[in-house]
Amino acid sequence: MGSSSADAVIIGAGPNGLVAANALGDAGWDVLVLEASDRVGGAVRSDEVTAPGFLSDMFSAFYPLAAASPIIADLDLGAHGLSWARAPHVLAHPLEDGRAAVLHSRVEDTAAALDASTPGDGAAWIEMFKQWQLIRDPLLDSLFTPFPPVSGATRLLRRLGTSGALEFARMAVTPVRRLARERFRGDEAALLLTGNALHTDIPPDAAGSGMFGWLLAMLGQDVGFPVPRGGAQELAYALRRRAEAAGVQFRTSARVTRIEPGRGRRNRVLVADGTSVDARRAVLADVPAPALYEELLGPEQLPPRLRRDLDRFEWDNATVKVNWALDRPVPWSAAEVGKAATIHLGVDVDGFVDFAADLSVGRVPERPFILFGPMTTSDPTRSPDGTESAWAYTHVPRNLDWTGELLDAHVDRVEQALERVAPGFRASTLARHVQSPGDLEAVDANLVGGAVNAGSSALHQQLVFRPTPGLGRPETPVPGLFLASASAHPGGGVHGACGWNAARAALGSDGRTGSVRRALARTAWSRLLRPE
Repeated sequence: MGSSSADAVIIGAGPNGLVAANALGDAGWDVLVLEASDRVGGAVRSDEVTAPGFLSDMFSAFYPLAAASPIIADLDLGAHGLSWARAPHVLAHPLEDGRAAVLHSRVEDTAAALDASTPGDGAAWIEMFKQWQLIRDPLLDSLFTPFPPVSGATRLLRRLGTSGALEFARMAVTPVRRLARERFRGDEAALLLTGNALHTDIPPDAAGSGMFGWLLAMLGQDVGFPVPRGGAQELAYALRRRAEAAGVQFRTSARVTRIEPGRGRRNRVLVADGTSVDARRAVLADVPAPALYEELLGPEQLPPRLRRDLDRFEWDNATVKVNWALDRPVPWSAAEVGKAATIHLGVDVDGFVDFAADLSVGRVPERPFILFGPMTTSDPTRSPDGTESAWAYTHVPRNLDWTGELLDAHVDRVEQALERVAPGFRASTLARHVQSPGDLEAVDANLVGGAVNAGSSALHQQLVFRPTPGLGRPETPVPGLFLASASAHPGGGVHGACGWNAARAALGSDGRTGSVRRALARTAWSRLLRPE
């Protein structure tokens, strides 16, 4: 047993914790990162779990948000060993009749493919992409900075003008199913938009799904769906190397069990091995909001209103993931699909609605929507020549026991869906490794019940409602304690914004206006979390 101290303690070395560590290290703070696992990365991790020489990304795999994030870009991770790899095409969605929607690397090629199927849809796609190009930078700045995003929003309004801003606001709350119908005549563009929207847990006929579908589709058209060369873990390792160059220290296999609030901004962090660390200026927690408030702090430290709001916190759907070692490239019926980084499959345009309805009522989907990643197609280092390291995941209801026969039957549904668009897929399998929702959480405690976005992405849990109704900022009711995980605004995805925002808040509370900022935060919490 022993104690130590640091200016800042960061709990969790997922991508948000790593970005926060870099920001505070660059500011000259003495920073210690405590990570429960034996390595950094959180849900950015790679292992050989199927067969020797076949590398699988265990959680996240493709990183359009990281590639576009101004936060990640400013870290210059290329100087610390990170290299991106890309497949010839960005995305494909094959259908059982042999057709496929393809998001090509060049917008002109995407438009030509859409026009070949439905004349006029190509021009509509180019028009949508032009809108993205017009507002890309101020929009990303607005999404990735603390709420309210005054500077980014001001520049966004200038680019759009009054009428354009109203049109954009309408699109932001339009269901993706409706958005596709308004902008396009054929199914192919609808498949691209809707499949991207369902990377979240928002149903395709629900408000806000259009924004997510549009954002990911436009990011894919802009920067692609790149992967770190050598495995997802290389992104985490580059972030660690950069942080260590700035003086940040790391302790792995160091599970935090408690945060003890102190005087002012000083807080004590207790570790499972019996040691403790006194944080002189800030504690940044890259853990889900319920874990921070209910486990590390405890209900007795929380205002009654916050305890009530946490009872209403909604997790996103659970996830089942399958990893394969294949002895050959996937035998897609539509040849163009074989050039894509990411493949959506299992449903058609109407099938998205059926799948989302199953999840909403807690029913096992008979026709699951599946995200498939043929990793060797993007990065040849992932498996031996002529083979493929691949994975697939699908969302499932949280209220079921995903073990035994239930899990086996759903893995079979996933492979059946693959056989329908890639006959002979099963015959190419050398080895298989299945991750249930419980398996995901066992490796990364932040993936509670197999939820990968640290809470629902629905509108009622975004902006000032994330993670609970309040400021929509990283500050907590405890001075010097900041929420740095994807449970905070702007939410899930590997973009680093949640960690960056928490680091900015910590630096701001320590600056010349820090006392004012802390007083305002306490006032807001007092007003919003007053007992009823």
